[in-house]
Amino acid sequence: MKKALVHDWFSVYAGAEKCVESFTNIWDDFDVYSLIDFLSDKDRDIILKGKKANTSFIQKLPKAKTKYRNYLPLFPFAIEQFDLSEYDVILSSSHAVAKGVLTHSNQLHISYIHTPIRYAWDLYHQYLKESGLDKGFKGILAKYFLHKIRMWDISTINRVDHYIANSHYIARRIKKVYGKEATVIYPPVDVDKFELCKKKEEYYFTMSRMVPYKKIDLIVEAFSKTNKKLLVAGTGPDEEKIKKLAGNNIEFLGFISDKEAISYIQKAKAFIFAAEEDFGITPVEAQACGTPVICYGKGGATETVINNKTGIYFYNQTVDDIISAVNLFEKKDFDYNFIRKHALKFSRSRFEDEIKNFVEIEYHKWKGWD
Repeated sequence: MKKALVHDWFSVYAGAEKCVESFTNIWDDFDVYSLIDFLSDKDRDIILKGKKANTSFIQKLPKAKTKYRNYLPLFPFAIEQFDLSEYDVILSSSHAVAKGVLTHSNQLHISYIHTPIRYAWDLYHQYLKESGLDKGFKGILAKYFLHKIRMWDISTINRVDHYIANSHYIARRIKKVYGKEATVIYPPVDVDKFELCKKKEEYYFTMSRMVPYKKIDLIVEAFSKTNKKLLVAGTGPDEEKIKKLAGNNIEFLGFISDKEAISYIQKAKAFIFAAEEDFGITPVEAQACGTPVICYGKGGATETVINNKTGIYFYNQTVDDIISAVNLFEKKDFDYNFIRKHALKFSRSRFEDEIKNFVEIEYHKWKGWD
């Protein structure tokens, strides 16, 4: 079984790369392909076991390391330039264009979908507004290119033989956009790195990259209207804007190490999560510490947080709803052992077993061995 692994881009070690890490844990003989590969040596050792990806021409374009997203209109063309004709099995890890690699009828292509392209589909109008591209000539160009990417994305649907979604939420999105059924295999969470802590301190905690859809501004604004202590970890383009919303009860920690993050999560009364995520790894990590999660009751978080048992939902992304959820949370008692036990269902070993079984079963069917 000669195998190729295709990933959109390697720039940082984030949620999608955790899945790739598991793929290379299961099979160490992948040839890896990606639009770009600018991983640090440390991250490459973890994710790709020291291998360097075969990259596209985008790797050599000006400022590709930091500005690769500016080349978005070229991504479909670039991904199609990989010659994968010699492989039996292609496993793609896709939140953008990886699923669109060219394959032929004698190949099995299984695609793990983190999401259909967000900024071309579900978040199209939001993306344009937040980028200031909803008006003017630049806006017309952006809309045109995103329209072309949608058309290309639809044209690639049948290049994939089997779709795997990272949540039922994404499976529904795949059905809506592509008209295809998807098997759900939840992504890996390193729950073993997060130990149970029953001794909580008098603060709430949130941690995220400070970009609009994460809604850190809403969390900060909500807590600023209370006397409850909130610790905020993370950096990003919206950092200064968010800090201007903060009251004296809000403390910004900036970038923190993994060890520091675990310590803060373990001791927090609750972890606050206001984004509508495809899955959401951080809420699971919090629960692995026995820490309840106060989260937006939509998207992948509803599949990992049990309302009133491992956390509390709020149903509108508003300041008032977050405040109400926090007040409700403080009236309830939570079983930290139960919360921890629930989080263990999302372990990395579980993910790797499910992926391995799925690929091997489908390969055997494809070969006519079953």
